[in-house]
Amino acid sequence: MIAVRHAPAALAALVLLVSLAAPAPVSAQVSPCAAASYRPAQQPPFGGEEVPALDPVGRSDRAPAGFDLSPDEAIGIALDTDVVRAELEESPDAVPRVYAQGPCRWQISFIDGDSEVARVAIDDRTGDVLEAWRDQQVGSELARGYEGAVAQLVNAPYVWLPLCALFLAPFFDPRRPWRLLHLDLLVVVALSVSLYFFNRAEITASVALTYPVLAYVFARMLWAGLRPRGRARPLVPVVAVRWLAVGAIVLAIARIGLNVGDSQVIDVGVAGVAGADRITHGDELYDGAFSPGIDLRGDVYGPANYLAYVPFEVAFPWQGEWDEVPAAHAAAILFDLLAAVGLVALGRRLRRGAEGRALGVALGFAWMACPWTLYAMNANANDALVAASVVWALVALSSPVGRGVAVAVGAAAKFGTAALAPLFATAGGLRDRRAIALFSLAFGLTVLVVFAPFVPDGGPQEIYDRTLGYQSSRSSPFSVWGLAPGIDFLQTLARLGAVALALAVALMPSRRSAVQIAALAAAVIVAVQAGATHWFYFYVVWFLPLYLVAVFAEQDAGAEEAKLSRSSSAARPAAES
Repeated sequence: MIAVRHAPAALAALVLLVSLAAPAPVSAQVSPCAAASYRPAQQPPFGGEEVPALDPVGRSDRAPAGFDLSPDEAIGIALDTDVVRAELEESPDAVPRVYAQGPCRWQISFIDGDSEVARVAIDDRTGDVLEAWRDQQVGSELARGYEGAVAQLVNAPYVWLPLCALFLAPFFDPRRPWRLLHLDLLVVVALSVSLYFFNRAEITASVALTYPVLAYVFARMLWAGLRPRGRARPLVPVVAVRWLAVGAIVLAIARIGLNVGDSQVIDVGVAGVAGADRITHGDELYDGAFSPGIDLRGDVYGPANYLAYVPFEVAFPWQGEWDEVPAAHAAAILFDLLAAVGLVALGRRLRRGAEGRALGVALGFAWMACPWTLYAMNANANDALVAASVVWALVALSSPVGRGVAVAVGAAAKFGTAALAPLFATAGGLRDRRAIALFSLAFGLTVLVVFAPFVPDGGPQEIYDRTLGYQSSRSSPFSVWGLAPGIDFLQTLARLGAVALALAVALMPSRRSAVQIAALAAAVIVAVQAGATHWFYFYVVWFLPLYLVAVFAEQDAGAEEAKLSRSSSAARPAAES
């Protein structure tokens, strides 16, 4: 391992900065009475625990049976919060509506027209304000910073910080502290600062800190794709590659154990399993009744997403209840492993011999050590399925049919990677018309075969309305477009720019290596994400494997390992003589 004494003060300072990103507990005050009836981190969209019903209560100066506060007293407490004061300055006509929720919790909703513009939850026994929200945080539980709501223990400093260090340490060269690779990896870790604010419900700060990272990744990948440069520097300068292999295996086992022992399934994973259940029972996917009995809008993905869950739902049948959902755990684990194994295989395809093995091991280790991949896996999301599709498309790059099928699977699952089709179609160059035709045929047939059985009575338009149409028109506080809807004209330009980029990289450069294609694919994905109204940290895993391939392949993956091997061979005869 790399001794701490070898790390320069600069790296120590940067790692200390990263510690800011370790999400600390953030939650509203919860008395035992309130906690017994209302645990938002265990309820939709984070878990399947039932949300206590809201019972309307008329205004009165008398406490209802079983309560200590009167409705008017609860309103008075709500009016005294900074959140409500600020909202009433903007919405002076908003009026309070009072609800009892469970045995000892008040909810005061402030309504302006048909919209709820502020919400305050109050503990009846103590009069404490448990929660106070306004604007988009009223309608978005994900924006409220509930402790343990997403990825559970992964957010703990004693898990997050060691993963950040493990992700950085093997690739740090103490003899060359300012090499570009250090910055490339540090940028990935630096996104943790955005997560720090997200976990504290400071959404404006978290969104603002996301875009510099996306901008760096975009610019870096565009440069690497258009102006590739090799660097005669060892990728793994100090640690033996064989120890990275052991570390990757240990991390894989630990990640699976953490997923099984300390994770819950968010709505994304439940939707995958519920959709698989509909498929196995011959029900339609897009009929508007996706999961009866559960308040879940799950039919927002392509059929490939639900088909990918079918084997797991068959093994662990969906019972129609949002419980442990073991099928979602199994799917998330396998998607994660598919991406990691694909990276190992890809490294061996990109380089020959020992250098290829070293590159594959380094890529696999980086995936396993990266906190963002564990964050997505421990939330039991489906995003590693997208990552696996683009990785295996690169593995199959020499086969137009293989890469066409792989890109189509990702596109038919979560749509965004469809923008990679032009780039991968022309992977062999514009003059290779046969390869372009084969890719196009494989891509088109795969999409047709996946979608055809699930076309509802409303036809393709209904599928669009329930999937892409819904996603493109939804509101979300997790992007600059959601926080500032008045600049939507710029969002249109960003989306058009992403389309233009996807087409441009299919045409130039005219000759490119697999590493260049990986870099350009990462740039296209980031461009697509930058124009989306909803962006979340799970989406890092869409471009992360491509990014790692591009920055790792610039280095001499097996240089240090080969040097050590030569030194050992030279020393052996001398010792024997």
